[in-house]
Amino acid sequence: MAFARLRARLLLRRLSGPLRARRGVCARAMAPPCRFALELPDCTLAHFALGADNPGDADAGDARPDPRLAVLLGPPGRSYSLCVALGPEVGCRARVRGARLHQRLLHQLRRGPFQRCQLRRLLCYCPGGQAGGAQHGLLLRDPSDGPDTRCALLDLLGTCEEAPRPLLGEFEADAQGQLWQRLWAVQDGRRLQVGHARVLPAPEPPLHPVVPDLASSVVFPDREAARVVLEECTPFIPEAREVLELVDRCPKQVQRGKFPVIAIEGLDATGKTTVTQSVSGLLNAVLLKSPPSCIGQWRKIFDDEPTIIRRAFYSLGNYIVASEIAKESARSPVIID
Repeated sequence: MAFARLRARLLLRRLSGPLRARRGVCARAMAPPCRFALELPDCTLAHFALGADNPGDADAGDARPDPRLAVLLGPPGRSYSLCVALGPEVGCRARVRGARLHQRLLHQLRRGPFQRCQLRRLLCYCPGGQAGGAQHGLLLRDPSDGPDTRCALLDLLGTCEEAPRPLLGEFEADAQGQLWQRLWAVQDGRRLQVGHARVLPAPEPPLHPVVPDLASSVVFPDREAARVVLEECTPFIPEAREVLELVDRCPKQVQRGKFPVIAIEGLDATGKTTVTQSVSGLLNAVLLKSPPSCIGQWRKIFDDEPTIIRRAFYSLGNYIVASEIAKESARSPVIID
């Protein structure tokens, strides 16, 4: 009996390593499937999920099939999804690189063999409305189901060598008309199928999936949050380092002077600059620009970048302007263009 217990302990010890390694895989397999929101031509959304017949998602079982999905995902023709998989716990570097990768994919899918295809926006999210859980993707619809489209997508997937890598999904229908998604990846130059899941109906969530992220995506909570984003851009945008150096020279605590500060806002090419110059002359005020002139020459560079980078640039520009306002408003009125 003692010998049997000893053998059992040894066997469990040998198995513990592989079991620990597989525990994460099992947890992911048992988790509720990701949900998707597909933007339709009339600007409405069609929601669906991926998983088994009984995925463990309680309210997904009550959802009715959406006939629009069969038209957009099934035959005739073929549809593909491209998503940059980012979890809510990822750091700033992954979010910045993921945003640039999504923008690059968007540009590539409008060229070459993809020009005959239809491109739609796709949102991947998890039920529950967790902040940071929504990820932007793309759906490519090839009405002719050409074989070169799939090859070109796999080639495009192979050019994405840095993490995070996009996931390529291929939609197909079985003999009964049930939609499935095959998930493809490129590893060491080889094309591998890494997943196969049913397309299931999903209910429309109470809130739009991006609502939990609005507070953090519209503005940065503080200077450091915007600074971290531009810090991650320095390897591929040299001008980001110069912006950071200018921001670091600004005091973190500023106080406006006794003279008034007037900000004149308006769209470009509407005569706003003429008005600000006229008002500045009448009031004998100092004229400041936003973004400030010290970084204005790099505006075009950052305007071509994804939203997270572009907003970080303008946010840090506001901190530079704030320090200029504090300095100039102590001596005269200030007009901000």
